[in-house]
Amino acid sequence: MAMAIATPLHLPSHIYIFIRSPSPKFSSPMCLMRNKRCKLKCVGGGGEGGGEKKRKKSSAYPFDEIEGRWQQYWEENHTFRTLDPDETQKPKFYVLDMFPYPSGAGLHVGHPEGYTATDILARYKRMQGFNVLHPMGWDAFGLPAEQYAIETGTHPKVTTMRNINRFRTQLKSLGFSYDWHREISTTEPDYYKWTQWIFLQLLKMGLAYQAEVPVNWCPALGTVLANEEVIDGVSERGGHPVVRKPMRQWVLKITKYADRLLEDLDGLDWPESIKEMQRNWIGRSEGAELYFFVLDNDGQEGDSKLFVYTTRPDTIFGVTYLVIAPEHPLLASLTSDSQNVHVENYCDYASRKSDLERTELQKDKSGVFTGAYARNVATGKAIPIWVADYVLGSYGTGAIMAVPAHDARDYDFAIKYNLPIQKVVFPKDGFECAAEKVYTGEGFLVNSSSEGSQLDMNGLSTAEASAKAIVWLEKTGYGKKKVNYKLRDWLFARQRYWGEPFPVIFLQDTGEVVPIPESELPVTLPEIEDFTPTGTGEPPLAKSTYWVNIMDPISGRPAQRETNTMPQWAGSCWYYLRFMDPKNSQALVDKSKERYWGPVDVYVGGAEHSVLHLLYSRFWHKVLYDIGIVSTKEPFQCLINQGMILGEVEYTAFVDKEGNMVSANLVDDESSYHQEKVQENNVLKSGDVYVLKNDQSIRLNARAYKMSKSRGNVINPDDIVDDYGADSLRLYEMFMGPLRDTKIWNTNGVEGVHRFLGRTWRLLVGPPLTDGSYKEGTITVDVEPSHDQLRCLHQCIQRVFEEIEGIRYNTAIAAMMEFVNTAYKWENRPKSVLEKFVLLLSPCAPHIAEELWQRMGHTDSLAYEPWPKAEEQYLKEDMIVLPVQINGKTRGKLNIPTGSDEVEAFSAVIQDKHFDKYLSGKSIRKRIYVPGRILNIIVEQR
Repeated sequence: MAMAIATPLHLPSHIYIFIRSPSPKFSSPMCLMRNKRCKLKCVGGGGEGGGEKKRKKSSAYPFDEIEGRWQQYWEENHTFRTLDPDETQKPKFYVLDMFPYPSGAGLHVGHPEGYTATDILARYKRMQGFNVLHPMGWDAFGLPAEQYAIETGTHPKVTTMRNINRFRTQLKSLGFSYDWHREISTTEPDYYKWTQWIFLQLLKMGLAYQAEVPVNWCPALGTVLANEEVIDGVSERGGHPVVRKPMRQWVLKITKYADRLLEDLDGLDWPESIKEMQRNWIGRSEGAELYFFVLDNDGQEGDSKLFVYTTRPDTIFGVTYLVIAPEHPLLASLTSDSQNVHVENYCDYASRKSDLERTELQKDKSGVFTGAYARNVATGKAIPIWVADYVLGSYGTGAIMAVPAHDARDYDFAIKYNLPIQKVVFPKDGFECAAEKVYTGEGFLVNSSSEGSQLDMNGLSTAEASAKAIVWLEKTGYGKKKVNYKLRDWLFARQRYWGEPFPVIFLQDTGEVVPIPESELPVTLPEIEDFTPTGTGEPPLAKSTYWVNIMDPISGRPAQRETNTMPQWAGSCWYYLRFMDPKNSQALVDKSKERYWGPVDVYVGGAEHSVLHLLYSRFWHKVLYDIGIVSTKEPFQCLINQGMILGEVEYTAFVDKEGNMVSANLVDDESSYHQEKVQENNVLKSGDVYVLKNDQSIRLNARAYKMSKSRGNVINPDDIVDDYGADSLRLYEMFMGPLRDTKIWNTNGVEGVHRFLGRTWRLLVGPPLTDGSYKEGTITVDVEPSHDQLRCLHQCIQRVFEEIEGIRYNTAIAAMMEFVNTAYKWENRPKSVLEKFVLLLSPCAPHIAEELWQRMGHTDSLAYEPWPKAEEQYLKEDMIVLPVQINGKTRGKLNIPTGSDEVEAFSAVIQDKHFDKYLSGKSIRKRIYVPGRILNIIVEQR
C-alpha cells in the first residue's frame, strides 16, 4: 500500500452515510435508470446513463483575474519564506500536514481539507507575530509507482516526478502559503542519504537485526506486504492471493521502546481515541509465563515443554486444552502420524489469512487436533493440544492455555469441537452465570484446588488468586511473573525496487553483515529497466548484478549488497525534521535549528495513520533523542485528524429479479436485490426520506460514499477552482462543518460561499460597471466609525479569534458572514473598520483579501499585518433579551438595557402592552429575578 499519510484517500472504501434531511437541488433532466426493464418514463435526454452536468463559470467577482496575480506575487516576492533562527527574534510556530503520496490521479476535493486548515492556522499565526514553518514535500517511494512501472515500462522516477509536478501545481493553485524553498522528496538521494544514516545508527545500537519471520508474501506482486495491505487474504492493490511464509528480513526492535512509547502518550495534546488506539496497539499486559509438559505416546512427561503467556493465571485450573499457532516451531514434532496430513492442510489454509483476519472476534474459529497431549501442571490431567489460526506465532509464545469457561474465543472453539469446559470463577454479584454462557469478568475462585499440586485458590478473589498462582509457579519452577506486549518488532524490508537501499553489504565468504561507511552515503539505486518480480522471492534489485556484486571498501573482499529495500514508512518517519534544515549536507538537521523548531506544534492528517505512521515516527524520534540528534522526547505535540469528505449523495432504487422496484423500507436483505442509480431530477424529498418523483410509494436509498475513481464520484478541485475560484473552494471546505467530522460534498454549497465572497467584494468595491468591470479602489470612506459599527467589528474580531484558536473554522466563517450582512445596511462604509475585516478574512480567503487590501491603498502584502485585537469596551451589549415568565410559564421576551436591576426589569414588563392580558387586574404575589437571565412574576390564580 502506498504510504500516503496525508489525506482521507486511504480510508476504507466501504464507508457510507445515510442522509436524512439535506435539501437537494435537482440537476438538468437525465435518464433515470439504465436497466432495460425500467418501467418509468424517463424525462429528458442525455443518452444512456446521462451526461455530466454542464459547468458554468461564476462571475460574482473577478476571481480568475485576482488569484493568479497574487499567487505570482507571493512566489516572486518569496512572501512565505521561513526565517532561520539566526535571522529572527520571533517565537516559532511549526504547523505540518501529513505529506502526500503523489499519485497519478492528482488531488480530489477531499485532499485540500487538511491543507486548508493548516494554511489558515499558518497565516493566522504569522499575523500574530510568529515565525511560521509551514512546509510541503512528497512521500514518493512505494509500491504504486513500481506497479505502474511494471505495467507500462516507465521508470518509477519518471512517473513520480510527473505526479509531483502535478500535485505541486494543484497545491499552488489553491494559494497555500507553503515555503516551497523547503520542499523535499523521500526519493531524492540527498534526502534518503540521511534515512540510510539513521538505519546505520539503529544497527550500531543493536536495534536493527535480521530474523526468519513469517511474512505476507504476494507472489504476483513479488513482495512482502504489511498486514494493513492485505484484505480478506488478497493484496489491497490488485487483489492478488497472499500467503504466509518465512523469509529472512530486516527487523527493527521497536519493542525495546514499548514502555516509553506508552508512558509519553500522556503528555501529548492528541485526541484521546488516537492515544487509546496506540495504547491498544502496544498492548502492555501483566501476567505469567508458564509451561506444560508434552506427553509421549505412553502418557509420560517428556523433554518437550510448551510455554504460554496468560494475563489470567488465576484460571489455571480451568485449562482444558492448549492451542498453538500454525507457525509454531514445535508443531511438526508434536503432530502424530495419523494427524499429519490434516495439520499440513490446515496450516496451508491458515497461511492465506492475514493476522487481522485470524484474530477477528466475529470470525468463525477453526482448528485441527495435533494428536498430542500435555499435562496441566495444576490439575495433573492430560489435555489435548490443538493447532488453530486464532493464535499467532508472532504474539507471546505462539501458544495459549485455553480456558473456555472464561474466554470468549476459547469458548466458541470448545463448543464447535466439543471440548471440555470447566468453570473456575464465580461472578462477584453472586449470580452464577448459566452453564452455556461464558463469563469473562472478575469474581471468586471455585473448583481451583488440588492435593497433587498443593495449590488451593478456592474462595480467593481473581486478583488474590492471580498473585498466589504466580508465587506457586515461581516456587515450583513451572513459570514466572512477566510483562508482555502485543507490539511486535517492526518488519523493515520489502522486495521492491522503488525504495531506499539498505546501507549494508554481506561478505561473500562468511555472510557477515558490514555497514557501509557513512562517508560513502548515499547508496543510490541503480538504473534498471526490468522491475518485474523475479518469481523466486529475490527482489528486483537482484537482477542488477553489476550493482549487487562489489568489493568491501574496507577489507577489499568480495561482497554483495542487500537487495531488499526499506519500506515506504522509512522516509516518512523523520521528514518533519528535514523540513527544519532541508539543505544541510553535513548533518540530518542542525542542532540549533532543531532546538528552535521542535517539536511540531500542530500536525494535521487522517486518522487512518493514527497507529503505524505515528508510532514509527515516535520510535525513530526517541532513538534520535537517545543519541543527541533531537532535544524533545516527542515529535508532534498536538495532533488533529480532519474528517473525510464523502462524494455527493447518490440515490438508488431496489429492483427485484422480475424488474420491479421495491420500496427501501420493505427491503430486509439488500443482497437479494439489484440496485439502480436514480438521477437527481427524478428524486423528491418527502419528510425525512427520498422517493421517486413519478412513483412516490417507492422510497429510495440516499447515501454518500467515499470518493473513488471506480464509483465515478470524484470531484476534481481544478474544476471547482476554474468555476468558482480557490478562495471559494477553501472557504466551502472549512464551512461544511467541524474540521474533525465526516462531511458530504455538495457543489451547490460552493455556490453559496462564492456568493458570500461576491457580496464581500461588492461591499468594498461596489457594483460592477456597465461593461462588467469594477471601478478602481474601493467605496470605503475615511470617516470616524459609529459606536454600533465598532461594536459589530470588535464582536466579529473576538468571535473569529476564539473560533480559529479552537480550530472551529466553520463558525469563524459564519461570524464573518454575519458581519457582512450587517455592514450592507450601513449608510457609509468606514475604511478603518473594513480594513480590519479584510485582515480577519485573509487566512480563509487570501486572494480576495490581498486584492481588497491593495485597493484600499496598501502596497505590501497583508500576510504579516498584525492580527486585529478586540477591544473590551465594544464587546459589551447595550441591550439584552430577557425572557419573562408568568407563574413559571414563558409568556414573552423583552429588550432591556444591560445591567438592569429587578425594579427596572419589572417596570419594563408593566409598560409593555403584550403582558397586559397576563397581569391586568391580578395581584402580584412575588417577583423572582435572575439578573440578565430571567424574570418570573407570580400572580394570584383565579
